[in-house]
Amino acid sequence: MSDLFDTPKSATPDAARPLADRLRPKSLAEVVGQGKILSAEGPLGSMLASNSLSSLILWGPPGVGKTTIARLLAAETDLFFVQISAIFTGVPDLRKVFEAAKLRRQNGRGTLLFVDEIHRFNKAQQDGFLPYMEDGTILLVGATTENPSFELNAALMSRAQVIVLERLSLADLERLAQRAEKELGRALPLTGPAREQLLEMADGDGRALLNLIEQVAAWKAAAPLDPKGLATRLMRRASKYDKSGEEHYNLISALHKSVRGSDPDAALYWFSRMLEGGEDPRFLARRITRMAVEDIGLADPQAQAVCLQGWETYERLGSPEGELALAQVVIYLALAPKSNAGYMAYNAARAEARRSGSQPPPKHILNAPTKMMKDQGYGVGYSYDHDAEDGFSGQNYFPDAMKRPVFYLPPERGYERELKKRVEYFAKLRGKRQDG
Repeated sequence: MSDLFDTPKSATPDAARPLADRLRPKSLAEVVGQGKILSAEGPLGSMLASNSLSSLILWGPPGVGKTTIARLLAAETDLFFVQISAIFTGVPDLRKVFEAAKLRRQNGRGTLLFVDEIHRFNKAQQDGFLPYMEDGTILLVGATTENPSFELNAALMSRAQVIVLERLSLADLERLAQRAEKELGRALPLTGPAREQLLEMADGDGRALLNLIEQVAAWKAAAPLDPKGLATRLMRRASKYDKSGEEHYNLISALHKSVRGSDPDAALYWFSRMLEGGEDPRFLARRITRMAVEDIGLADPQAQAVCLQGWETYERLGSPEGELALAQVVIYLALAPKSNAGYMAYNAARAEARRSGSQPPPKHILNAPTKMMKDQGYGVGYSYDHDAEDGFSGQNYFPDAMKRPVFYLPPERGYERELKKRVEYFAKLRGKRQDG
C-alpha cells in the first residue's frame, strides 16, 4: 500500500492531477504530523545532521507519510530513489533491482531502495536483502503497517532502525485542509461542525482526508453544509481494525486494562470499538470471562457467574441484542473489587510444583485399601477433621521434606476480606494444634 503524497510526477496539468499529488511536500520540513522523528533532536533529524543515514523500517498506519519521507530522505542524501512493492515484486524483479544498484554504486551513486508493505515478503525474500545492505549496495527503507517485531526477520531487524510514525491528529489534518484550500483557491463549503466531522472521517489518514476534500470541493452547494448534509453526501470510513493483527491485540489490551483499572466508561468505549470493527462477540465473551478470573477472582466470587450468564444470554439472543448483555458484564467487571491474589497463588503453586519434583505426600494422608499398604504405614496417624475441635485438625498436608510455603495472600478488598480472616484464623489454629 502506498502512502501520503506518493503518486509519481505526472505530465498532466496541475488541475488534472489528484490533490494529494499536487500537495506532496517538497522538503522534510513540509511533512505534517511527524515532528518527533524529523526534528533536529529526533532520530531522522539527527541522522541527517550527522550524515549517517542507516537502513530504516518506517512503521505506521496508512496515510501518514511513509513513502513521502523515504523520497525526501533520498533527495536529502543524494541517493538514487527506487520504489518497489512487496505485493507485486518477485525474486527475479529483486535481482534486477540489486544488479542495477551494483552498477550505480560502481559509478559512484548510492541507492535508497524503498520497499512498500515489506512485511508481505516471506523469510527467504527478506533474507535476500541482507548481503546488499551489508556491503552498502543499497540503503533499505521499508514501510509497514504491521508490527515489525511480529512480521520481520530478526536478522533484518538487527540491520535496520525502526522508526514509528504516528497517525495524524485533528490539528495535523486541519493544517492539511488549509493547504488544500489554498491550493484550490477557495474555502470548503462546510460549517464549522461539518468541517470537524470531515476531519474525523479521515481517521488520522492524511491521504484519505485529501481525497475527501477533493470530493467536497467539487460540490456546488448553495450554502455551507452542516454535519447532517455532509453525512448525507459522504459515507463515514470504517474504523481501522484487523481482527487478526496488531489493532486486534491493542484494543483487547485496552479493554482489559480499562476493566482492571475500574473505569466502566473506558471499558465500554474499547468494547464498542471492537464491535464496530467487526470483532466476534464470542471472542469478547471469552476474554471478558478471563478478566473475571484473572483480575477479580475471589474478591467477587459472583463475577465469573455474571460473565457466563452474559455469554449464555448472547448465545440465546444473538446479535445485535445479545451485545447489550456483554456490555452490562463489562460494566459489572469494571466496578467489581479487584484482586489477583488467586492468580498469583496459582502461579506460585505451579512454580513450586515444578521445583519440588516428585516428592510424595505424607503417609498419614494416603489411603490404604490393601494390607500391604497398611503395613507400609499408609494412613497411620491421620486425624479426621470432622472429629477434631472446630472441625480442624491442623495436620500437615505438604510433603514431609518440604517447608510449608504460603501461596494465597488475600487482600483487604471485596469478599476476600472475609477470606483473609479465615486464612489468618486457620493459621493461628494450626500453630496451636501443632504446638500441642
